[in-house]
Amino acid sequence: MKALVTGGGGFLGGAICRMLRERGDEVRSLSRGDYPALEELGVEQFRGDIADADSVSKAVAGCDVVFHVAAKAGVWGEYREYYRANVEGTKNVIEACRKHGVGKLVYTSSPSVVFGGTDMEGVDESVPYPTHYHAPYPRTKAEAEKLALAADSDNLAVVSLRPHLIWGPGDNHLVPRIVERGRAGKLRRIGKRDNKVDAVYIDNAAEAHLQVADRLAPGSPVAGKAYFITNDEPVVVWDFIDQILDCAGLPSVKKTISPGLAYFAGCVLEVVYNGIGIKSEPRMTRFVARELATAHWFDISAAKRDFGYAPKVSMAEGLRRLRQDLQRK
Repeated sequence: MKALVTGGGGFLGGAICRMLRERGDEVRSLSRGDYPALEELGVEQFRGDIADADSVSKAVAGCDVVFHVAAKAGVWGEYREYYRANVEGTKNVIEACRKHGVGKLVYTSSPSVVFGGTDMEGVDESVPYPTHYHAPYPRTKAEAEKLALAADSDNLAVVSLRPHLIWGPGDNHLVPRIVERGRAGKLRRIGKRDNKVDAVYIDNAAEAHLQVADRLAPGSPVAGKAYFITNDEPVVVWDFIDQILDCAGLPSVKKTISPGLAYFAGCVLEVVYNGIGIKSEPRMTRFVARELATAHWFDISAAKRDFGYAPKVSMAEGLRRLRQDLQRK
């Protein structure tokens, strides 16, 4: 098939492009830059902004399926920037799919769209959206997911995947943040609970996108639905952070602060940064404080049942690969 991957130059988008090319699909990418790695894979590159309707339309034309992976991620920034990329960008993708008769749209969401700041243990896709969000990212991703799922129709089949904490070699977000802060001695364990979280190795997350796309069609069991995607191996969050640090040859996190103090610090820092217009990310935010102090792991039986998802790379094997990658750098 002929596939477009928005954000193909990113961590997940690049892995999806690679897997599509490995099985012989014709692939194009829409990104804001040019990526030699995609050129080596034989991916046709369109350069443009996801929030620009004309750029999106040109990239979508002639495709059979669109993997809408591009998004503005992160825990800090102006709401309008997140809205422009995540909501307006998704509107552009939906409209372009309709305009050019694309039959399949796989939208990459996040479990954060249903995270309200409290423990989520073994929940499935029936859990509702919260009434309040602590950051622009989950708020705008939730709005975009709703738009995508509402677009499911007899002409355009849509599915939403919610991979949680994607990590592995080549990660440009989670692992580098942990390693950088660990090296600088800025990591603090929040609370003393052994709260468990789910994560998903990059190859598993990418393969889930291909699997669901192959099952996607108007009226199919996956059309119009959202699915959690994880490694199905919940881990204690601080154990996982320590394992990543160990892969980089760094010591584990020893110092601890209370969840209440972390949340208060996040509130204060957000007020100060917003008040004087600091663009860089605060050391702590309310969203991060809640994420690190709570449990959030998910029931993925729906993905297993509806499109045969089964994570092939275990957490242990993923850590082995990550260690090798970090040691080469």
